Amino acid sequence: MDAESMLAEFDIAAPANVEDLIEQLQSQPLAERPAGLMASVRVNELLLSSGDDEVGVPLPTDDFHLSVAPYLNDTHDCYFHSLTTCVGELADQELQVTITDDANNEVFLDETVTTFENGFFDVWLPAGRELTMRIDDGENTAEVPVGTGTDDPTCVTTVQLS
Repeated sequence: MDAESMLAEFDIAAPANVEDLIEQLQSQPLAERPAGLMASVRVNELLLSSGDDEVGVPLPTDDFHLSVAPYLNDTHDCYFHSLTTCVGELADQELQVTITDDANNEVFLDETVTTFENGFFDVWLPAGRELTMRIDDGENTAEVPVGTGTDDPTCVTTVQLS
């Protein structure tokens, strides 16, 4: 089974590329998430599974997809982000996010983002980097290291704003 066929089983039209598919699944309202479909962002692929069927959709090799769910009080452990089951605490929140390269202080992101209904925001970053991420909600801040290597998590749920 290919990805397009699997998505069709859940009445999901496959977009033109994997980046758009990730955004489509991530931004889906919680009440509309398809029961039975698992979509897990790995370092090199988006892994789709349904029952006994499983298919991997390759991700761009030079990029790293990171999903982040900052929190104030409640969080969960996560390593590979699940687009269909992970839910964070801060839904629909505006956050100022800055991500810089530890090696040369290059700024990869410095903008206001809004978390999806599931409490996450997504960023595509260069692969193979050690970075620092700063998040500010206007009252609370946090700064954490993040990596974009082959052994790094695609899901960050450990950023407690205080």
